[in-house]
Amino acid sequence: MIHWLKVPNNPELAKYIACYWFLDKLPNAEGHNDYPKLNPDPASHLILALPQQNFRYKSDNGVTQMDGCHWLHPHGKTYELDHAKAVACIGIKFHVGALYSLPTFMDLQEQTPQAVVDTVEAISVENINFAQSNFDDHKLSDNNQLNEHDLVILARNSPDDCAKMLDKLCLPWLLKNHEDNHSELTRKVLPLLAKAAINSLGDTLFCSQRTLERSFLKVSGVTLKQCQSMNRLEAILEFLYQREQSDIDWVDIAYQFGFSDQPHLIRYLKKQLGLTPQDYALQRGFTIDVYGGVDSL
Repeated sequence: MIHWLKVPNNPELAKYIACYWFLDKLPNAEGHNDYPKLNPDPASHLILALPQQNFRYKSDNGVTQMDGCHWLHPHGKTYELDHAKAVACIGIKFHVGALYSLPTFMDLQEQTPQAVVDTVEAISVENINFAQSNFDDHKLSDNNQLNEHDLVILARNSPDDCAKMLDKLCLPWLLKNHEDNHSELTRKVLPLLAKAAINSLGDTLFCSQRTLERSFLKVSGVTLKQCQSMNRLEAILEFLYQREQSDIDWVDIAYQFGFSDQPHLIRYLKKQLGLTPQDYALQRGFTIDVYGGVDSL
């Protein structure tokens, strides 16, 4: 299995794109859960894959099937994935609320950030805005035009070159961005969510709390509380991944991650994961547990 994570080199891209990632799993890989769970995420991911690559997202609301390229939008639910067969895909993870500043995406879909929350949306490479003007202009060699297949091969063989190619593809698209007061305010508040109480953020940013809440919801599609909760869950899962079950102290974890006590942590994890902390520690069935921490090579 090959998996990597790269951040954009261009600072203009880094304003909107958090990272590029790649997953390449062989069928029935030894020791791997074929049905890993994907934890809630307030960010959108653009998934690039071959047209014949099948994806399945199962939640309490049913099953969504996708083939090839698609959007995985912010989701407050846990998805069960089907990785029993081979999986090869490249992901472009956007910062929370980034799509709001790309009106070409929203105008094309005639949707708002709130409308696409908890959805998985099919899209063809030909209809991706960056692909329309650039996908056919970049070649891997004199004779081979860049397409999904070539991009996956490049991701397998040369992560650095793949990240550079993604930079080239995305830059003309993202330079068409449109910023306003709502998006600028949202960008300012995002780094504060991990270390500040939500009810203090308005004062910190010199605006009313109501204005902040409304702007954030308008841009991201989720509330400040939902985003903070999902980010905290991801941090907890990363923390637990690095520790053996025997080394986990739930009281200490509750303290480190700002819970009032251990029962508060238990209720939170049960709501977010559908499992008690002890059950989670035994099963370890989420994507980070199955595929490990992604290396930034």
